[in-house]
Amino acid sequence: MFRNQYDTDVTVWSPEGRLLQVEYAMESVKQGSACVGLRSDTYCVLGALKRSVSELSSHQKKILEIDDHIGVGIAGLTADARSLAKFMRNECLNAKYVYGAPIKPATLMSDLADKHQRTTQTYVRRPFGVGLLVASVDTTRQTPHLYQTCPSGNLYEFTASAIGARSQSARTYLEKHYESFAGSSKDELIVHALQALVGCVSGDDELTKENGSVAIVGKDHKFTLIEGDELQPFIDRLEITRAEERDEDDADGDDEDGEGDEPAAMET
Repeated sequence: MFRNQYDTDVTVWSPEGRLLQVEYAMESVKQGSACVGLRSDTYCVLGALKRSVSELSSHQKKILEIDDHIGVGIAGLTADARSLAKFMRNECLNAKYVYGAPIKPATLMSDLADKHQRTTQTYVRRPFGVGLLVASVDTTRQTPHLYQTCPSGNLYEFTASAIGARSQSARTYLEKHYESFAGSSKDELIVHALQALVGCVSGDDELTKENGSVAIVGKDHKFTLIEGDELQPFIDRLEITRAEERDEDDADGDDEDGEGDEPAAMET
């Protein structure tokens, strides 16, 4: 990334047909701490890594509740995410006041994508430097949905996704296991989300109850945030699962070594 004559304003096109300030905003999403989302036929789960600016500070919240049936996980600028969360909460309240029923997730996400897109065509505003994973439930059909937004205004619906720094590791895990998500229980989905987050932890750090955060929403299940001591049992379960997988890998390796050590038949 470097400064040139085409990135001074969001409405200026480069000769290659690119809006550079929008691409810079998308880059800020890639540098935010990781967030993952996945869904089954009945539940939708978000998982996020929280950061602290120093050992003396608390961790920043990465998962925000919007309504009883909607929650968001963020990667990028937290201040921008709070602004978008306020907009989404207002839309939910307006829908309840006017129609007497919770807003449909698809309607809210369309409005949110439009809000993202407007900043890419207005010179007085900069794009929002945050990406959102939105876990929601359509209250009329009781079906879970997982959406992903982008600073460019693009909107996607996923079975599973990951955004933020080092999120490629999480996406690889999700791509490997997504076929088993449909019939999974909520506890199994939470463990999958934590397992995907393990590969996104930086350096020598580990996933703990302090820097991890999980939220779940689903059929007849209101949005619930799981942090701190409530998260510890799932981390313990994850450690047991990983230990069992290591033991199985070691056993398979021993079997292969044993087969290779068989003496060759003597020639006569």
